[in-house]
Amino acid sequence: MASHPDVSSTDAPGDGSGFAALGLDPRLVEALVTLGYEEPSPVQRSAIPTLLAGRDVLAQAATGTGKTAAFALPLLHRMVHEPRVPGGLYALVLVPTRELAMQVAEAIHRYGRALGVRVLPLYGGAPMEPQLRALKRGVDVVVATPGRALDHLRRQTLSLATVHYVVLDEADEMLDMGFAEDMEALLDATPGSRQTALFSATLPPRIASIAERQLSDPEHVTIAREVVPEGESARVRQVAYLVGRAYKMPVLGRILDVEQPTATIVFCRTRTEVDELTETLAARGVRADALHGGLSQDQRDRVMKRFRAKRSDLLIATDVAARGLDVQHVTHVVNFDVPTDPAAYVHRIGRTGRAGREGVAITLAEPREHRLLRFIERVTGAPITIEPVPTVEDLRARRLETTRTTLRTAIEGAEFGSARDVVASLASEFDIFDVAAAAVSLLDARRRAEDDETEIPTGPSRAAQARVKPSERGPRATESGSRGDAEHSDLSRTKRPAGDRTRTVRPRNAPSETARIWIGGGRKAKIRPTDLVGAIAGETRIDAKSIGAIVIADRHATVEVPRERADEVIAALAASTIKGRRLPVRRDRAGA
Repeated sequence: MASHPDVSSTDAPGDGSGFAALGLDPRLVEALVTLGYEEPSPVQRSAIPTLLAGRDVLAQAATGTGKTAAFALPLLHRMVHEPRVPGGLYALVLVPTRELAMQVAEAIHRYGRALGVRVLPLYGGAPMEPQLRALKRGVDVVVATPGRALDHLRRQTLSLATVHYVVLDEADEMLDMGFAEDMEALLDATPGSRQTALFSATLPPRIASIAERQLSDPEHVTIAREVVPEGESARVRQVAYLVGRAYKMPVLGRILDVEQPTATIVFCRTRTEVDELTETLAARGVRADALHGGLSQDQRDRVMKRFRAKRSDLLIATDVAARGLDVQHVTHVVNFDVPTDPAAYVHRIGRTGRAGREGVAITLAEPREHRLLRFIERVTGAPITIEPVPTVEDLRARRLETTRTTLRTAIEGAEFGSARDVVASLASEFDIFDVAAAAVSLLDARRRAEDDETEIPTGPSRAAQARVKPSERGPRATESGSRGDAEHSDLSRTKRPAGDRTRTVRPRNAPSETARIWIGGGRKAKIRPTDLVGAIAGETRIDAKSIGAIVIADRHATVEVPRERADEVIAALAASTIKGRRLPVRRDRAGA
């Protein structure tokens, strides 16, 4: 299923309040309609007209609020409506991770397909040659991680002299990863007349300082966090599964098999996704109906009549189409995509847990959306438990439990007919328990043949999924040896006994002659591996690839550094602050 990231989706018919009303090129509006999007989100409604007018923007907005379209649509509009240097690079978009670079590049390509836009993602860990060939042919937009962009700039394979439009996306994440100097070096290499848009979930002093130096009289856009009444979702058990987009459909099927809901609403962002998911489920024999703004009123009425009468198992819907929907027997709500804001999330899960009943809200999130889940959790004040994807064993256990329930019901009904005669004849030859077990096994084998028993890849370890943010994976070295891109880190986590709350990250290229440094702050002080790597690299200029294993415990942390630089690191860290605090630093007494 295609992903169309970061565009707000509603299904209201065009009434002058959609994207066309913002003054965008008709070809862009048509592309959005084709993708199933019509109504701008708050950040899009605020930022797009300002950027179209040529002003800089400083926007504070969380992941998932529609930031990509907020800067990409004006970029594409201006690219085709203003003079530019033939063959020159028009726009540079800086992002913190490899995955986000690919996602944003794909989104820009989809929005600007009719404009013939040439967009190229640049990120560390990928071969240089294809990137060099693409840059030599010429591109309109580069979406890059700072480390790789600076690498190309130093090689003189990337020229920023013709750039008109610069975007810093998730600037606070880039800052956390230690890319502040890289960002400023890249901005300094662009013309002073450029237009700049900075998007950040938070605005710490360092971001404000960069904005003051690099932006010209920016328009401030703040998308306020929705205040959700405390306890509003208290009757709903909320769980999430971290899974790659390619496996969302089989994971959904597995979860439905295990949960066995009475009535379920599955929410998607766009009508296109609703139709695709409904078709896929129908091919699997699931009775599912689509509900979105593209249906006539008669069609909507028929869909809702079937769902209320329990003649369909699932309702696949968009947010707008489900507004005001009140079906008392809904037991489960599934977010096929993470909602774009907490208010949408609360609206969705409010479709279950009605009239004092218990409800279940399930969210399928891609690993990089872990941070957005935690943001929703903080705003709603209700925990979202991250659970492992059900395994084949889980499915088999649930199937046997269903078989037991079915048999119990049949026994209580006491209407066996000729089946009792068959059992009686077998009981004369075999133990009655063996006869019953054989019958259950045959029934289970038949059901097993009908089910998909392929294990679903779950990516990182379940423990890592539950407690490590994508932004906590630490930087690595790029081909040139400069500080690299955290999204493509050569880090592996060592397995530890259950209950051990330390976390270890170890670069594969860590030096063998190391000394271990003890720092008096850990998880409870919100210390992350990237904080330690950034502090060491920033204060001592030790290359990130020379930093060894990092262990984060509740109240302390240890990090391996080159033995000959240990005293220098201790002195530098003791004289600086980490997370705004001066922490005790010394050689680890238990280590080398």
